[in-house]
Amino acid sequence: MLLVQVLFSNTSYAQSDRVYDQNANGWYMYFGDHRFTDKWGIHTEAQLRRNHIIKDPQQLLLRTGINYDLTPAAMFTLGYGYIETHPYGDYPAADKFPEQRIYQQLQVKGSLGRLGLNHRYRLEQRWVKQPGAEDYTFLNRARYMVKALLPLAGNTLEVKEPFLAVYDEVFVGFGKHVKHNIFDQNRAYIALGYKLSNTTSFELGYLNQFIQKANGVVFESNHTLQVSIFHNLNFAAQE
Repeated sequence: MLLVQVLFSNTSYAQSDRVYDQNANGWYMYFGDHRFTDKWGIHTEAQLRRNHIIKDPQQLLLRTGINYDLTPAAMFTLGYGYIETHPYGDYPAADKFPEQRIYQQLQVKGSLGRLGLNHRYRLEQRWVKQPGAEDYTFLNRARYMVKALLPLAGNTLEVKEPFLAVYDEVFVGFGKHVKHNIFDQNRAYIALGYKLSNTTSFELGYLNQFIQKANGVVFESNHTLQVSIFHNLNFAAQE
């Protein structure tokens, strides 16, 4: 939170100039990391994001990537994402607009007692075509997420057992096209999960997405139902 406060202090707008928008959203998501050799694999991801929980469109996000295991606890990913954002909320965009994105990512796994930890560091190069614009605008963004999983039935997480999941992720924009929102957004999440099998787990939770728009004036607090399926296959083990 100290980082968020420091980033807020860089904006040129006074507190009294800010306006706040709250929305109820639903994000329905699939994540897959599938290994083909001892070191190499692919990432697959699809997210259907809806406004008013499920009634209206908010975003479609499709993401893929090539995974490489640096060590048993560290994985690097180089990937591509396509995002289509629709108007929503009290201060909507003029129309839906596309974004194309390249990203580089490092994930490092660890543990603290019974707690499983995952640190994710991501850099994004984003090409965003705002409504009415002829060309894409190039933007840079850095993201850091720490996620913790706590088994609820024992010291380790086994098949057909529940768990608690929490994470926080901060987004920071940088580069010449950043306007008034060096701080881009923060996501805080808590969920109940269930390990269905050795390859599949499920999470049902609440996400608070706090966004500062590019104009530095509009802030969103999005209360979000998040439904996630994680499906990871190891084809290398079948050789």
